[in-house]
Amino acid sequence: MHSESSNGWGGQEHRTFKEMLALRERGHTLELVCVPGARLGERLGAEGFTIHTTPMRSGMDVSAVARIRQLLKERRFDVLNTHSGRDSLLGGAAARLAGTPLIVRTRHLALAITSRATYTWLPHKVVAVSQSVRRYLVSEGVPENDVVTIYTGIAKPPSVSRAASTLRAELGLGENAVIAGTVAILRDKKGHADLIRIAKPLIQQRPNLHFVFAGDGPLFDEIRASVQDNGLADHIHMLGLRRDIPNVLAGFDLFVLPTHQEALGTSFIEAMAAGLPVIGTAVDGVPEVIDDGVNGLLVPAHDDRALAAALLRLADAPDDRRRMGDAGLRITQTRFSVDTMANEMAAFYVSSLSERGLA
Repeated sequence: MHSESSNGWGGQEHRTFKEMLALRERGHTLELVCVPGARLGERLGAEGFTIHTTPMRSGMDVSAVARIRQLLKERRFDVLNTHSGRDSLLGGAAARLAGTPLIVRTRHLALAITSRATYTWLPHKVVAVSQSVRRYLVSEGVPENDVVTIYTGIAKPPSVSRAASTLRAELGLGENAVIAGTVAILRDKKGHADLIRIAKPLIQQRPNLHFVFAGDGPLFDEIRASVQDNGLADHIHMLGLRRDIPNVLAGFDLFVLPTHQEALGTSFIEAMAAGLPVIGTAVDGVPEVIDDGVNGLLVPAHDDRALAAALLRLADAPDDRRRMGDAGLRITQTRFSVDTMANEMAAFYVSSLSERGLA
């Protein structure tokens, strides 16, 4: 049984979605308990999963604890895997009362934790999505032997060739244009403002350089206004939310995201799976994805000069772009695949149950 108190859809929910699909394909029975209207519940319900809903009004919602405890006892689950703060409190307490054999908390974020009990007292084990997150949790008191790293995996994307991509035609750009693109939610700490800040001098040096921002988010209007106010609308193209990401990525020459905070960086992995070289910042889990000089370039966060230099280097070096793109593609086929993630999660559940004498 997985639990989720978030009603949104982001990297955390997407990982849970992929993980449940992959483990079901391996013969395991999985269900979800979530809040009414949760997008994860809607998506999994459409895939044929059994979805249970209960309001989770606060971390002290006794009725939610009772409901989840009843589900766990009646359906005799071997594992409860929680994901967000509120469901970890409520589900963890319910699972302790129900005697669920194994309680696991997955930590998806690079933010400071707000409830130590949901990592130490309530769960038996913790999964971190990167070594960076794992190190932080250990520093906060999670026993080192009780937390493991299992990287988020991506499904093999549909193959779209450069020639088949419609992006350049959509933007009115020819093959001589060098497109540095990003796919990310437009919100604080993703680094879109950093790219806008360095764009004008770069474009003056390389008039064929273009930036593409795919994605929406709370800062969309503010970022679009900044692009227009700086006279960059002809070279920074804002696509908004796109459902054809493989098609978009196939039109890029390189991927860049100067994020200020990132637990792992699934967007980099998806770009690598499309055969693109990637430019990222040396924060949190990003260096676990980008091997500097091998599959991309790492720069310090908030360093405009280093970011600009990295962009110029790859804009001017098609052979390096090709070499790094090929290396990144190979990495995603093993370390960051959904199959690897699912196999490691299944093995982790079994070994943890065995460790507790319950397998």
